[in-house]
Amino acid sequence: MPQGTALNASSAGPQLPGGKPVSGDAASKRSASERVQAPAGPISLFDMFKVGIGPSSSHTMGPMVAAARFAHKAAALSSAPLRIEARALGSLAWTGKGHGTDRALALGLMGFEPETVEIDEADRALEISRQTGTLRLPGADRIAFDFDSDIVLDKKDRSFKHPNTMRFAAFDGEGNAVLAETWLSLGGGFVAPEGQGYAETATGDPVELPFGFSSGAELIEIGKRENLSIAEIMSADEEAVRSPQEVASGIDLLIDVMLETVERGLNAEGILPGGLKVQRRAKTLFAELEAGAARNERLPTDIMDHVSAFAMAVNEENAAGARMVTAPTNGAAGVFPAVLRYYRDFCAGADREGMRRMLLTAAAIGSIVKLRASISGAEVGCQGEVGTASAMAAAGLVAALGGGNEKCENAAEIAMEHHLGLTCDPVGGLVQIPCIERNAFGAIKAINAASLAMRGKGEQKVRFDQVVETMRQTGLDMRAKYKETSKGGLALNVTEC
Repeated sequence: MPQGTALNASSAGPQLPGGKPVSGDAASKRSASERVQAPAGPISLFDMFKVGIGPSSSHTMGPMVAAARFAHKAAALSSAPLRIEARALGSLAWTGKGHGTDRALALGLMGFEPETVEIDEADRALEISRQTGTLRLPGADRIAFDFDSDIVLDKKDRSFKHPNTMRFAAFDGEGNAVLAETWLSLGGGFVAPEGQGYAETATGDPVELPFGFSSGAELIEIGKRENLSIAEIMSADEEAVRSPQEVASGIDLLIDVMLETVERGLNAEGILPGGLKVQRRAKTLFAELEAGAARNERLPTDIMDHVSAFAMAVNEENAAGARMVTAPTNGAAGVFPAVLRYYRDFCAGADREGMRRMLLTAAAIGSIVKLRASISGAEVGCQGEVGTASAMAAAGLVAALGGGNEKCENAAEIAMEHHLGLTCDPVGGLVQIPCIERNAFGAIKAINAASLAMRGKGEQKVRFDQVVETMRQTGLDMRAKYKETSKGGLALNVTEC
């Protein structure tokens, strides 16, 4: 993307300085098979990292955001509708129960949004809705609503073009549709109306960026030309939209929420919801490691086991529907915080500035993947979720440790390359098996990739852009049953408990 690209000023993260987030992305106008060239338009750090709730960014957060957008439009009609229907298709239908898609759609229709929703308040609102057979549109009166019939997880309709499709309709007293829209959930909490892209759903005045990029090659070229690190390039573009103080405070908030989620998960125990009876393990693993250290009984694998505990702690919190940061999705949200905590606890000289460089560099890498391919498990499998998260964490760690741009790119390429072909096959449609352990492996691969890159010369036969394109093509070749439908792989072969 050429220098001077425009970014809408409203593109900021949830509960962060700088305004409301913009949902959607420039890639959504085209099907996955048509995304050969990267679309114009950078993605903000505060869109790649968002504060939200579990268990899924594409199946929980996205549907809630889309439903809320539609509900506000319905409530603003000159004659308020008397009934609303939300219909989820494709992957959203097949794994909707396990991901809480039905609940998310209902909450969105009431005006709740992931970045601000309080779980207890949401539960009360759903209970009132079920008891009264009504739903309150945002800023409007209650209308008739039957949770079991007005929220439809449609596994029969095959007319959709995108695997995460939602169709909303508002009806008058005679049953006529007075408003109807189709929305897509694009992964990482990004949503867009069908046929529209990031630039077309954005609001606010466009801002000319000093740099802007949509490929690894462009990022490296800008760095060489301007003598800037990837973090400095990303920071300059962010500061064209919001003040340096807003950028720094927003990044610090994301860091704090990530580390708090790790800590909360390390202190939680019990059975995760959903019916698989999965026992939380992060607390026990971490306690054993700490006890061994206190006895001065350390094993060569202890640091690796710490990283696993950090990642699993986050994804156990995600599975429980807790507040967290998408990084860049919920299903892959444990990878980056685990590597962040690894940097803080085990790397000499670790400081807050290093953590900020990690996020800025990681956001640049994630933005490239989002623009040129996909971060949605329903589109490309888990290679697009955990693979991207691992690439982001690897590049970010290299930056925090003082590595140059070429080594950051090399680390991202290594991490992504060794996630190619990874399927998304959650057992029971829940973000638990194999997702929790998979994040631990993604984090360890990120650290390994960073180490290899730091010891190398920044020269590689395979470039980051090439491996991202390979990931995209691999996703196209992957059968649908391996892309977040729970109709193949482990989801088919593991008997649910």
